[in-house]
Amino acid sequence: MSDVISLAPVEVSLSPQERFEEFLRSRGLRNTDQRRFLVEQVFSRHEHFDADGLIEQLPRKGSKNYVSRPTVYRTLKEFVDAGLLKSFQLDGRMVYEHDYGYPQHDHLYCTRCQKLFEFQSDELVKLRDEVAAAHGFRVNHHRLIIHGVCQACSRRRRKKRKQDLV
Repeated sequence: MSDVISLAPVEVSLSPQERFEEFLRSRGLRNTDQRRFLVEQVFSRHEHFDADGLIEQLPRKGSKNYVSRPTVYRTLKEFVDAGLLKSFQLDGRMVYEHDYGYPQHDHLYCTRCQKLFEFQSDELVKLRDEVAAAHGFRVNHHRLIIHGVCQACSRRRRKKRKQDLV
């Protein structure tokens, strides 16, 4: 679902697992084997994902480390509440991405192949801050998703048109 441009990680003092354990303790919740396994799975690679995509990658019922669908959904919400993940709606589904240890960034979204491309723009942040200051607004965070067609999909369409002309 995503193409990730290398964004420099943000220095953090705790691993995602340690940060989640701290969150669970603060809420009086236990850190179960299933929760530990899900932290490991989600943070073993950097990609945008939805719950169904994650569930497809997990062991099936009856296998070691099986996690039920309701537990996956509940734990993903806990990851968001703990500040480990951000979630956002995209084409009618909830999409998740790393937040903890990852810099502020924005996205280009290809409406054909459904890939998300990450980018950082100092100019965009500067403009955001100028607009906010002009309105006496204090920014907590922002999310920008630009919808369009990626270069690869644009090329494929042009080739098809040439073939249609033959």
